[in-house]
Amino acid sequence: MYNICGCLVHAMPEKVPEVQAAIETSEGCEVHAQEDGRIVVTVEDTDNRRASEIIMDMHQIPGVITVTLTYHHFEPSGADAAATTAL
Repeated sequence: MYNICGCLVHAMPEKVPEVQAAIETSEGCEVHAQEDGRIVVTVEDTDNRRASEIIMDMHQIPGVITVTLTYHHFEPSGADAAATTAL
């Protein structure tokens, strides 16, 4: 399965630039918007890590107050996708 997650990251206002930079350098993450300490992020599975692991790591970024999962979508990938379309 392939996971795509939408998250709202709430950061201390004075730490937003550092938090946003840390998220943007994380494989599987993309920042879409930022306003008043709230950062909208999508997180996807990578070849080495699941999206859930990446989200848990975002909690450890200095300046992050909360990370809230707001959207989750999963779809078959690889052999799973081939089996699903064969049905």
